[in-house]
Amino acid sequence: MVERQHGRVGAAVVATLGLLVCGTSVTGCAGGGAVVGDAPSGADAVRELQRAAGALVRAGSSRTRTSMEMATGGTRVTIHGEGVYDYRARLGRLTVLLPRDPAGTEEHRPITELLSPGALFMKNRGAGVPADKWVRVDTATLSDGNLVTGGATDPYAAAQLLRGARSARYVGQAEVGGVPVRHYQGVADIALAAQSVPAVDQEPFRAAAKGFATAEVPFDAYLDDQGRLRKVRHRFSFVNGRQRTTVAVASTTLLYGFGAPVDVRLPATRDIFDGKIAEQ
Repeated sequence: MVERQHGRVGAAVVATLGLLVCGTSVTGCAGGGAVVGDAPSGADAVRELQRAAGALVRAGSSRTRTSMEMATGGTRVTIHGEGVYDYRARLGRLTVLLPRDPAGTEEHRPITELLSPGALFMKNRGAGVPADKWVRVDTATLSDGNLVTGGATDPYAAAQLLRGARSARYVGQAEVGGVPVRHYQGVADIALAAQSVPAVDQEPFRAAAKGFATAEVPFDAYLDDQGRLRKVRHRFSFVNGRQRTTVAVASTTLLYGFGAPVDVRLPATRDIFDGKIAEQ
């Protein structure tokens, strides 16, 4: 799913989805609560978005659903995930569901991903990895900082990226999962986010700022009346290093069930695969 060697984000993500999907192709909302009074100014909107990650830490934990869509040429692939995340411990668990192959049969087992500060662990990785072993990837070595390579954006990283919001506008009131929210649209700068996040999180964002075709990431974000992020959709763009084609990735993260119990135990060293990851 993820290359062990460093590389451009285009090659990494295309390799990721190629390994996951094995040729599958398909051609082809107010935070801060109910709106009272005047719509917030652009500066107020930016400040509210930049505080969203802190609001999640105060909330403690949540359930999450994710989707990752990649489109290049006439090919579109979507990967879904579901799990839980502890924002204080910065630990999460996702079950990543892969699309069916072109014949319509289910050949891929769901991949279990454990998210932790600086590392991504994957089980049922396939491609030569024993079924009882985990693959560990240092996220600071990935040229996208694991914003897209894992097939799902880390929920906390998705919120942290909003710390790099350069501009935003209030769109209006909406609902997400029956909850009133404030809908914002804007553009985040990955390089700015790298300067704004805590020191422990800076390296992955710095790598991402260099790895993508552009450091600017358009987004739609939805905040509830406690300033918590309920939904965010980021649109990334990079150049496939192998074919020099532009690849568009849309990552959507949905957060709900705040306060949900989270029990994430990282694998022991003996359970981590240390051999060569086969390519497909």
